[in-house]
Amino acid sequence: MPRTALRVRRWAAIAVLGGLLAGCGTTDDASGAAEPAAGAGPSTSTEVRPIEAATRITDTKGVTVSLEKPPQKIVCLVALCDDILVELGMTPTATNSAVLASPGFLGKEKAAKVPLVPGGFLSPEVEAILSHRPDLVIGLEDTHGKLAPALKGATTFWPVQPGSWQDSVGYLRDLAALTGRTEEGEKAEKTFRTRLARAEQARSDRTALIIFGSDENFGVATPETDVAAGLFPKISHYPWKSRGVDGSYSLEEILARDVDVLFVETLSFGAPDGRLSDKLADNPLWSRIPAVKNGKVIEVDSEVWAKGRGTRSLGIVLDEATAALR
Repeated sequence: MPRTALRVRRWAAIAVLGGLLAGCGTTDDASGAAEPAAGAGPSTSTEVRPIEAATRITDTKGVTVSLEKPPQKIVCLVALCDDILVELGMTPTATNSAVLASPGFLGKEKAAKVPLVPGGFLSPEVEAILSHRPDLVIGLEDTHGKLAPALKGATTFWPVQPGSWQDSVGYLRDLAALTGRTEEGEKAEKTFRTRLARAEQARSDRTALIIFGSDENFGVATPETDVAAGLFPKISHYPWKSRGVDGSYSLEEILARDVDVLFVETLSFGAPDGRLSDKLADNPLWSRIPAVKNGKVIEVDSEVWAKGRGTRSLGIVLDEATAALR
């Protein structure tokens, strides 16, 4: 698929290789458990450990963040940050994400009141960030880490790198501790864990697939490289494995897997230019996929499914996915 689309998707789903590091705010499931077999009971615990307010945390990746007082003005350079703040009942001081406009978040009217950081996702402008006098700036480590030297001394920069739902819960707990919104953090974690446990218990035997792209060249979201896709082996048959940055699946291979439910993330660059599913419809193989023949192709909100990665986004993914997989 086009290199630009691959890079966007890589921002939205970073692979986690090996075990997760233990740290403040990590969850009981952070070591990773085997996926439940079809028909098995829920493997995800719904228990939530208390969160204690703190001015210093060490996150799930071993990054330490130290503040003098709870941050009030937080600038988000990655949608995970927006997701967590909404879960905690807060609003970003500024953002470069569009996820806030989604119905499950603030909605278009309220989201429009949050200032946007110019420069886009790849190159947010440092001067614009600092003009908001933030107490904390949260960005994606492999994309925004280069901003750290320019922000040093003026604010605190927290580089995050979510690779799994356990990471997302860990970051939620960490920011809840730093902001002192411990009850809100515990409630959000409990809500997500309960959703996931229920979805696991009602695991579908249908074959699911998530694809993404901006044109007929598409990619497959795999559990190794995508936080949302990482949930799918727990709730469905999801036989898709990562083939690395330069590898993907063909329509012929997808056809051979008898996909029952197909979720489509249309990634737009600038002006919208149509849905990915409509473009793929020109390929004669597309109409032969069971999901297409049976009307089970679902275009989803890519801001939530591909970029959100927090407990609110993942909760929406679970709700929409389990409804379609029934």
